[in-house]
Amino acid sequence: MLPAMVEDWLFDEEDRRLMETALAEARAAAERGEIPVGAVVVREGQILARAGNRRSGKHDPTGHAELVVLREAGRALGDWRLAGCTLYVTLEPCPMCTAACRQARLDLVIWGAADPVTGACGTVLDLAEDPRLGPPLAQRGGLLAEPAGELLRAFFAKRRRNA
Repeated sequence: MLPAMVEDWLFDEEDRRLMETALAEARAAAERGEIPVGAVVVREGQILARAGNRRSGKHDPTGHAELVVLREAGRALGDWRLAGCTLYVTLEPCPMCTAACRQARLDLVIWGAADPVTGACGTVLDLAEDPRLGPPLAQRGGLLAEPAGELLRAFFAKRRRNA
């Protein structure tokens, strides 16, 4: 399967700005010793929530950046339905996060680097489009994929050196 990577020029400046915000969250996660993934939920140009991974620090297997921001955005809106919202995330969502995005009724997910291990938006699985799970999840990948991927590569290289 090929992920839904699109040409970088198809994204606008607002998309880039918001993904840069997600990258800042990923960098902060790396500084905390977390895998550097960051996410932002936006509605009508306003950031509702932003976070990085929090699995290790919170001892929470569901502490993926996507789930953290979905929870925060739901609290901000007072509703679990995030219709009208877009999620920007630096790494292609895994199966758990893709399913959560579908459950949240997001309008769109824009992700950065493809995940060749657990990517569920077309790289390994395509849970975003699986008709058995209800309406498909609109998603596009590849925005600022190189800096997002470099953060991950550097993080894991450092981890291997220190092992």
